[in-house]
Amino acid sequence: MTMPIDIGISDELRQQIGEGLSRLLADTYTVYLKTHNFHWNVTGPMFNTLHLMFETQYNELALAVDLIAERIRALGLPAPGSYAQFAKLTSIQEETGTPSAEEMIRQLVKDQEAVVRTARSIFPVVEKANDQPTADLLTQRMQIHEKTAWMLRSLLG
Repeated sequence: MTMPIDIGISDELRQQIGEGLSRLLADTYTVYLKTHNFHWNVTGPMFNTLHLMFETQYNELALAVDLIAERIRALGLPAPGSYAQFAKLTSIQEETGTPSAEEMIRQLVKDQEAVVRTARSIFPVVEKANDQPTADLLTQRMQIHEKTAWMLRSLLG
């Protein structure tokens, strides 16, 4: 028998926060996969710059998915972990082709901003629950994604 979770957040609010974090996890993992794909397949005069930048970004995202999943687990909920689950939960559009380097940048700017919107959308229930650990995680994720979007956007001139 599983012990009940008594951390000062109701079951209903824990469920709502977990659902929001599951969407954030799906968005983050989808951007991770897309960034890794672009790292492998980028070509053109910006190759070296983008190849290295994408590697830095997907490594950061790989660490982030773990933090988000662990927070979902700490709230007592199962973390989604399959492509099928992520496809249902994500707001990020997959890329199955090989776009130009400039199009890769444009897509990743939009995707980074989409992750920020997903994180921001969870805040009302997190604040209602007085859930500072999740608020801290969301704030950190938003800062990183906003900075990454700015850096990518700056490459477009």
